[in-house]
Amino acid sequence: MRPQEDRSFAVLRIVFGFVWLVDAYFKWSPAFINNLTSYLAQGAQDQSALVQAWIHLWVQGVNVDPHFFAIVVALSETAIALGLIFGLLSKVTMVGGMLMALVIWSTAEGFGGPYQPGSTDIGAAIIYFVVFVALWLGKSWRYYSLDKLLHERYSFKIGKW
Repeated sequence: MRPQEDRSFAVLRIVFGFVWLVDAYFKWSPAFINNLTSYLAQGAQDQSALVQAWIHLWVQGVNVDPHFFAIVVALSETAIALGLIFGLLSKVTMVGGMLMALVIWSTAEGFGGPYQPGSTDIGAAIIYFVVFVALWLGKSWRYYSLDKLLHERYSFKIGKW
């Protein structure tokens, strides 16, 4: 074990949690809640036909009840933020965050495209995915987390961590 490195990953987890908290705050705004479908549709602009088809598939699904899906996104991002900040259910939080980052990257960010001359960005969500992987590999739940406290108290029930 390398306690200093483990603590560094824990601090990164907490800071990243606050980044997600700010993002979650914006998701609770009426602008997002009332316009989720248009945010998703924007990801299809200037994309290849395959990417456009993928994003339109998501748009059709969300159109069933856009307000419901917007609230699910806001709740999910809030849960991820709080899970990261407090280190609660860290592994579930990180897997959920990885999945959420990939969904955002592949829809609203259009896989970071368009990939054509003048494109300057691959999208932020794929970088979020990489940070979640780093937090997982760095076992960021070992310090400054409720998971650690729960493990110490109930380790006979939880098993190996």
